[in-house]
Amino acid sequence: MPYSPFRGSHVGTHSRPGVLGLLTRDRRVMAAGVVVVIVGAAAVYLTYAVANGEPSDALAITSPTAAETQSPSDSAATSAPAATSTGTETPSAAAPPRSPNGGWIPVDQAAWTEQVNAYNALTIDPVPAGVGNLPEFRADCQYSHSLADDPIVFPGLSGVSHMHSFVGNDAVNANTVAEDLMTITATTCKPNLDHSSYWVPTLYDNATGTPVETTGFRVYYRSAMNNSTGQMPTPNGLRMISGDATKKVPTPRGAYGQFYCAFYGPGDLDGIARSTNGNWPICGGNATLHFMLRFPDCWDGQHLDSPNHKDHVAYGYNNACPASHPVKIPAITFDIQYGAKGTPEGYYLSSDKEGKSASSMHGDAFVVWDVDTMNKRTKNCILQRRTCDNYGYYTT
Repeated sequence: MPYSPFRGSHVGTHSRPGVLGLLTRDRRVMAAGVVVVIVGAAAVYLTYAVANGEPSDALAITSPTAAETQSPSDSAATSAPAATSTGTETPSAAAPPRSPNGGWIPVDQAAWTEQVNAYNALTIDPVPAGVGNLPEFRADCQYSHSLADDPIVFPGLSGVSHMHSFVGNDAVNANTVAEDLMTITATTCKPNLDHSSYWVPTLYDNATGTPVETTGFRVYYRSAMNNSTGQMPTPNGLRMISGDATKKVPTPRGAYGQFYCAFYGPGDLDGIARSTNGNWPICGGNATLHFMLRFPDCWDGQHLDSPNHKDHVAYGYNNACPASHPVKIPAITFDIQYGAKGTPEGYYLSSDKEGKSASSMHGDAFVVWDVDTMNKRTKNCILQRRTCDNYGYYTT
């Protein structure tokens, strides 16, 4: 099975909230013939969140406040008259027009309507035998480059951010806009029709100050609800942030928002020991450090970004999207692997060098896909709730 550290079913050895949801999900996987288990605290909480249609603090996700679920307009383009679509895997429609940086960035309604028309007209591909029922597809990415840039938070301002580790599109810097992601398409992700850029704060070894880069970075696009009614694709040019770079609290054993230890088989997800300051696990056996982040799955249908980079999206609740953000989009989830096993000296993130905890871990997603591919994956895999990998249906 390819890229095995990141299968979608994870089993932990601790009794934690969400174990019932985990076992339910795991039975579905086993029914599809997948019997892989991974020790992962964050995965346990993620399963609980998926089962209940809500985010979990264990994944460095905070529930949106009332203010965060409001946008200047309550209207959204969720559907349009059907039009013919080829549904092919070859590169398709161009990226949205070059957008101004910062503030409320409106979606190109003509481009979105065209994408919706093509999506509605698309015929679902036949499902081969052995395909599971986890509604998801994915991109597997490798480390690309590091820069003190953030084209979402500090657009056009080179070198003013803390250091970030980027995966996906190779050309991303502070000046990148959506048009760039479509025209300069070299990527470290598979499939290569995912032109997006994804990034997180750089992790450093506290003893040496040496960067610890990711050794695996899986980006799931999945349903976080118990139904796919009204499911739509992700619009090109959407920018989102998950987590809080300003959060600086300890992350001791069992805390929400901590790194965890993962590999196949039984083991201690909180580590067999902790760093001297208690904020970082030390992994036993073959396990290494992991982290998971889930992004909002509801969109206002009007804006590709907002001034705080959160108001244009929201987390679904009770398996539905709020009226302020009525467009149900795939829930992006980062499943991040590091080659490090943990040390007594521990680590620090570029977003919190002084506190040396994991609480400021966060992620950014600047989403641009080949439109036909995004539409096909969303319809085949999420709308009809089938398990897919990087290239289509996943069979065991």
